[in-house]
Amino acid sequence: MSDRRVRVRFAPSPTGPLHIGGVRTALYNYLFARKHGGDCLLRIEDTDQNRFVPGAEEYILEALTWAGIRFDEGPHNGGPHAPYRQSERKDMYRQYAMQLIEAGHAYYAFDTTEELDAMRERLKAGSTPAQYDAVSRGSMRNSLTLSADEVEKKLSAGEPYVIRIKLPRKEEVRFHDAIRGWVVVNSSQMDDKVLFKSDGMPTYHLANVVDDYLMDISHVIRGEEWLPSAPLHVMLYRYLGWEDRMPVFAHLPLLLKPEGNGKLSKRDGDRLGFPVFPLQWTDPASGEVSSGYRETGYDPHAVVNMLALLGWHPSFNRELFTMDELIQEFSLEKVSKSGAKFDLQKALWFNHHYLMEKDPAQLAAELMPQLQEAGYQAEQDYLAKVVAMMREKVGFAKEIISQGKYFFQDPETFDSQVIAKKWKAGTEVFLNELAADYAALEVFSAEATEETFKTRCATRGETPGQWMQILRVAVSGAAAGPPVFEMLSLLGKETICRRLNHAASHITPITA
Repeated sequence: MSDRRVRVRFAPSPTGPLHIGGVRTALYNYLFARKHGGDCLLRIEDTDQNRFVPGAEEYILEALTWAGIRFDEGPHNGGPHAPYRQSERKDMYRQYAMQLIEAGHAYYAFDTTEELDAMRERLKAGSTPAQYDAVSRGSMRNSLTLSADEVEKKLSAGEPYVIRIKLPRKEEVRFHDAIRGWVVVNSSQMDDKVLFKSDGMPTYHLANVVDDYLMDISHVIRGEEWLPSAPLHVMLYRYLGWEDRMPVFAHLPLLLKPEGNGKLSKRDGDRLGFPVFPLQWTDPASGEVSSGYRETGYDPHAVVNMLALLGWHPSFNRELFTMDELIQEFSLEKVSKSGAKFDLQKALWFNHHYLMEKDPAQLAAELMPQLQEAGYQAEQDYLAKVVAMMREKVGFAKEIISQGKYFFQDPETFDSQVIAKKWKAGTEVFLNELAADYAALEVFSAEATEETFKTRCATRGETPGQWMQILRVAVSGAAAGPPVFEMLSLLGKETICRRLNHAASHITPITA
């Protein structure tokens, strides 16, 4: 690590919802900046106005805030390098494009779409790479093949043009990646990318490099999909005379589908049964709704913990980290080169851990609106006790309400498999007798209800195991749930006696 202050940026494009892989990229940038006492910036790269989606920028910020990722500078909170939206910076990019032209490192290209298509078809037919490069540019309409007078006439007439970088025909482009080591690409494999478009907007490549330089970015930590663009960016730093301030590059491994065959795409999530977006997203054009981790019920701490370990390996065998602990332990040296497979079961495991760690009173306060929305009424203290009893049995906090509805209302249905298997002649007698026993109890505790139940079973010459599921289903309607006698104690004597008597008179055996 040099003496240069660490400054990193997360630079998403507002072209739709933020992929969960983008959240991981933002997280790694955030962890790295905090680890080294540096700055983490948010920059909105909206140079491609054709792909702009309304609401996407707001979604990105809300998603990252939900995940606990805070930015020192950005469009929402300003900073010394404002503005932080590239569309608001567009006037400054042209001067750098012109600087490249004047230095002979870029040129005007006037080719029409039809001419470009014809060029590519011609190159394909000759089994040559279909790219606009040091060879093919010699047969195209650009300021390298046209006279200076012709170029000036076209510019004066307002003829559409783009500005392309002028790459050498055969030259090795080398740079060191903090994750992948030395990367070497020959310029013959690269094409003369467009830097400035006919609509007056820079492309990603020029705007990205200019902004990183002007914002004094020390490390560019981004996804592997940008690795093929890195040699071009290295050349831009060189041609603009900024090579001594070029950031350290670190290209993160891909997030893969659970089966490992390819990148986890935006279309995979709901198809495979899990979200690929941090928050639910409704497409403004089609109205299509995609699920989000937040709305599914994931704790943001669980999502952050899971994402941190998808591509980064701590120096010791440990899986559970707070954000502060991640900051302390994170390093680019421990980031893997190979892709990381998404594991749904592991995601659920993380979420269950954080569910168990959360204070029941806090969780009850968060669940109270959901309880009321479901039409139930309960005091928060009572709900906290339900939470403490139910959370071990569920994967998501919201399931405490749906799966534990018998804590708030008498059961309307009863598990048919238990009835078919366990209900027999005399069951109603047993339930009525047990209800009478419970009514006589002065202290209706878990211990007292269990002892009374065992005594009733013994009086009949039967074991508790023969009646346990009947008791549970008569009281809750469900075949499984929290410890039976703790449940009875919480529900209280009056409720339990009523439910036992009701079950005795309303449930009949199921016959084949």
